Amino acid sequence: MKYVKTEIMVGMFMLAGIVAAVVLCLKVAGLVMSEDSSTYTVMARFDNIGSLKIRAPIKIGGVLIGRVEKIDLDKDTLTPVVHMAIESRFNTISSESKASILTAGLIGEQYIGITPGFYDEDLGTTYLKQGDTLKDTGSAMVLEDLISKFAFGAKE
Repeated sequence: MKYVKTEIMVGMFMLAGIVAAVVLCLKVAGLVMSEDSSTYTVMARFDNIGSLKIRAPIKIGGVLIGRVEKIDLDKDTLTPVVHMAIESRFNTISSESKASILTAGLIGEQYIGITPGFYDEDLGTTYLKQGDTLKDTGSAMVLEDLISKFAFGAKE
Protein backbone atom coordinates (compact mmCIF):
# COMPACT_ATOMS: atom_id res chain seq x y z
CA MET A 1 0.00 0.00 0.00
CA LYS A 2 2.88 2.40 0.55
CA TYR A 3 3.84 2.39 -3.17
CA VAL A 4 0.30 3.08 -4.51
CA LYS A 5 0.80 6.85 -4.65
CA THR A 6 4.14 6.43 -6.49
CA GLU A 7 2.62 3.94 -8.93
CA ILE A 8 -0.27 6.29 -9.70
CA MET A 9 2.13 9.18 -10.32
CA VAL A 10 4.32 7.05 -12.59
CA GLY A 11 1.22 5.86 -14.48
CA MET A 12 0.01 9.47 -14.98
CA PHE A 13 3.50 10.50 -16.13
CA MET A 14 3.59 7.63 -18.65
CA LEU A 15 0.10 8.47 -19.92
CA ALA A 16 1.08 12.13 -20.40
CA GLY A 17 4.21 11.01 -22.27
CA ILE A 18 2.21 8.77 -24.60
CA VAL A 19 -0.30 11.54 -25.36
CA ALA A 20 2.55 13.99 -26.05
CA ALA A 21 4.24 11.47 -28.39
CA VAL A 22 1.00 10.90 -30.34
CA VAL A 23 0.41 14.66 -30.75
CA LEU A 24 4.04 15.13 -31.85
CA CYS A 25 3.73 12.32 -34.42
CA LEU A 26 0.56 13.83 -35.84
CA LYS A 27 2.16 17.28 -36.05
CA VAL A 28 5.28 15.96 -37.77
CA ALA A 29 3.18 13.97 -40.25
CA GLY A 30 1.13 17.09 -40.97
CA LEU A 31 -2.13 15.45 -40.02
CA VAL A 32 -3.11 18.11 -37.50
CA MET A 33 -4.26 21.32 -39.13
CA SER A 34 -4.37 24.47 -37.10
CA GLU A 35 -7.94 25.53 -36.45
CA ASP A 36 -7.45 29.11 -37.58
CA SER A 37 -6.05 28.36 -41.04
CA SER A 38 -8.59 29.02 -43.76
CA THR A 39 -7.75 27.96 -47.29
CA TYR A 40 -8.79 28.50 -50.87
CA THR A 41 -8.63 25.80 -53.54
CA VAL A 42 -6.95 26.13 -56.92
CA MET A 43 -6.45 23.44 -59.54
CA ALA A 44 -3.69 22.46 -61.95
CA ARG A 45 -3.59 19.90 -64.77
CA PHE A 46 -0.45 17.83 -65.26
CA ASP A 47 0.55 15.29 -67.90
CA ASN A 48 2.13 13.05 -65.26
CA ILE A 49 1.94 13.40 -61.48
CA GLY A 50 4.43 10.62 -60.72
CA SER A 51 3.96 9.49 -57.12
CA LEU A 52 2.38 12.72 -55.85
CA LYS A 53 0.03 11.97 -52.97
CA ILE A 54 -2.81 13.69 -51.16
CA ARG A 55 -1.51 15.96 -48.37
CA ALA A 56 1.77 16.51 -50.24
CA PRO A 57 3.23 19.95 -49.47
CA ILE A 58 2.85 22.97 -51.73
CA LYS A 59 5.80 25.34 -51.45
CA ILE A 60 7.05 28.65 -52.77
CA GLY A 61 10.80 29.02 -52.35
CA GLY A 62 10.82 26.27 -49.73
CA VAL A 63 8.06 27.87 -47.62
CA LEU A 64 5.02 25.68 -47.01
CA ILE A 65 1.90 27.48 -48.26
CA GLY A 66 -0.59 24.61 -48.52
CA ARG A 67 -1.25 20.94 -49.20
CA VAL A 68 -2.63 18.78 -52.00
CA GLU A 69 -6.30 18.33 -51.21
CA LYS A 70 -7.49 15.95 -53.92
CA ILE A 71 -6.27 14.26 -57.12
CA ASP A 72 -8.76 13.51 -59.89
CA LEU A 73 -8.68 12.36 -63.49
CA ASP A 74 -10.38 14.62 -66.04
CA LYS A 75 -12.94 12.44 -67.83
CA ASP A 76 -12.64 14.28 -71.15
CA THR A 77 -8.86 14.65 -71.54
CA LEU A 78 -7.80 11.79 -69.21
CA THR A 79 -5.22 14.03 -67.53
CA PRO A 80 -4.64 14.28 -63.77
CA VAL A 81 -6.16 17.30 -62.04
CA VAL A 82 -4.62 18.28 -58.71
CA HIS A 83 -6.70 20.32 -56.25
CA MET A 84 -4.47 22.42 -54.00
CA ALA A 85 -5.60 23.97 -50.70
CA ILE A 86 -3.55 27.14 -50.19
CA GLU A 87 -3.64 29.09 -46.94
CA SER A 88 -5.64 32.31 -47.26
CA ARG A 89 -2.80 34.45 -45.94
CA PHE A 90 -0.98 33.70 -49.22
CA ASN A 91 -3.56 35.50 -51.34
CA THR A 92 -1.15 37.48 -53.55
CA ILE A 93 -0.02 34.67 -55.85
CA SER A 94 -0.27 35.71 -59.48
CA SER A 95 -2.46 33.74 -61.87
CA GLU A 96 0.60 33.65 -64.17
CA SER A 97 2.51 31.46 -61.68
CA LYS A 98 3.86 28.02 -62.62
CA ALA A 99 3.17 24.84 -60.64
CA SER A 100 5.74 22.06 -60.97
CA ILE A 101 5.96 18.64 -59.36
CA LEU A 102 9.37 18.40 -57.71
CA THR A 103 11.17 15.77 -55.67
CA ALA A 104 12.75 16.37 -52.26
CA GLY A 105 16.23 14.93 -52.67
CA LEU A 106 17.20 12.26 -55.16
CA ILE A 107 14.38 9.79 -54.46
CA GLY A 108 12.42 11.63 -51.76
CA GLU A 109 8.76 12.50 -51.59
CA GLN A 110 7.21 14.61 -54.29
CA TYR A 111 5.70 18.03 -53.67
CA ILE A 112 4.36 20.94 -55.71
CA GLY A 113 6.64 23.92 -56.12
CA ILE A 114 5.07 27.16 -57.28
CA THR A 115 7.20 29.69 -59.12
CA PRO A 116 5.53 33.09 -58.73
CA GLY A 117 4.55 34.72 -61.98
CA PHE A 118 4.46 38.33 -63.08
CA TYR A 119 1.61 40.45 -61.75
CA ASP A 120 0.39 43.54 -63.59
CA GLU A 121 -3.19 44.68 -63.25
CA ASP A 122 -2.91 46.72 -66.46
CA LEU A 123 -2.07 43.57 -68.44
CA GLY A 124 -5.03 41.69 -67.01
CA THR A 125 -3.23 39.38 -64.63
CA THR A 126 -4.95 38.68 -61.34
CA TYR A 127 -4.26 36.97 -58.06
CA LEU A 128 -5.31 33.36 -57.61
CA LYS A 129 -8.67 32.91 -55.94
CA GLN A 130 -11.04 30.07 -55.06
CA GLY A 131 -11.65 27.75 -58.03
CA ASP A 132 -8.97 29.16 -60.36
CA THR A 133 -6.83 26.86 -62.51
CA LEU A 134 -3.10 27.29 -63.02
CA LYS A 135 -2.38 27.04 -66.75
CA ASP A 136 1.42 26.76 -66.62
CA THR A 137 2.46 23.41 -65.13
CA GLY A 138 5.49 21.15 -65.10
CA SER A 139 4.96 17.41 -64.79
CA ALA A 140 6.89 15.06 -62.54
CA MET A 141 10.24 13.66 -63.60
CA VAL A 142 9.88 9.89 -63.38
CA LEU A 143 13.16 8.26 -62.34
CA GLU A 144 12.51 5.12 -64.39
CA ASP A 145 12.05 7.19 -67.56
CA LEU A 146 15.30 9.04 -66.94
CA ILE A 147 17.20 5.79 -66.38
CA SER A 148 15.66 4.31 -69.53
CA LYS A 149 16.68 7.30 -71.61
CA PHE A 150 20.21 7.15 -70.26
CA ALA A 151 20.61 3.37 -70.56
CA PHE A 152 19.05 2.89 -73.98
CA GLY A 153 19.77 6.28 -75.50
CA ALA A 154 16.11 6.90 -76.25
CA LYS A 155 15.41 10.24 -77.91
CA GLU A 156 12.21 12.22 -77.68
